[in-house]
Amino acid sequence: MRTTLDPEAGDLLVLVDIQNDFCGGGALAVPDGDAVVPLANDLIRRFKAAGAGIVLTQDWHPAGHSSFASVHPGRAPYDMVGMPYGPQTLWPDHCVQGTAGAEFHPDLLTLAADMVVRKGFRPAIDSYSAFFENDGITPTGLTGYCRERGFRRLFFAGLALDYCVSYSAEDSARCGFQPIVFEDACRPIDMNGSLDLALARMNAIGVQFTRATCGK
Repeated sequence: MRTTLDPEAGDLLVLVDIQNDFCGGGALAVPDGDAVVPLANDLIRRFKAAGAGIVLTQDWHPAGHSSFASVHPGRAPYDMVGMPYGPQTLWPDHCVQGTAGAEFHPDLLTLAADMVVRKGFRPAIDSYSAFFENDGITPTGLTGYCRERGFRRLFFAGLALDYCVSYSAEDSARCGFQPIVFEDACRPIDMNGSLDLALARMNAIGVQFTRATCGK
C-alpha cells in the first residue's frame, strides 16, 4: 500500500545503517547506497521541523563476529549456514566496532538524532532489525523507547531495504506501531530474490510505503 504522508509530532523517523561500509567503496556496499544520504538529510530537516523524533541505527560488530564468513573455514561471503537461532547469511567483515567502516556516512546530519541504537554487538548472533536480534526475541530496547516517548507512526529509510530496513519495519508492526517506509530513500541488496521476498512480507503485514521526494 502506497500513500503520501507528512510528519507530525508523535512520529519517529528511523534511519537505518547509513554507514560507510554500506555505501560506495565500503566492505558491504549496497548498490547506489550513497544516494540515500541527501534524502535522509531532507527527511531529518522535515521531521525536526514537525517536532517529531529521530533515531539512527548503527551496525556495530565486534571483530570476528559469527556472521562473518572469515570465521567459518571453507565458507565464502553470502553462503548460508545454520545457527542456533536459525539460517544465517555469511557476510564480508563489515561495520567492525571502532573502524572507519562502522562510522556514519560523513555527510549524514547525525547531530540531529535523538538517539543511536547499536545492533549486532553480541558476538554469537546477528541483528538486522532495529528492535530484535535475529533470534526474534532478544530486544535492542527500541520498543520500550518508542512506547515511553509515545510514538505511534514509525517512518523508515536507509540501508538495505531488503534486510535491515524491512526487518525493522516488520518488527515495528508486530510491536504495535504503524510502519511506513520511504521507498525512494532506501536501496536494496537484492540477492537471490531478497527484495521481492521482503516486499511481500511487508505488504502482508500492512507496512505502508510513501516517498521522500513526492512527484519525482
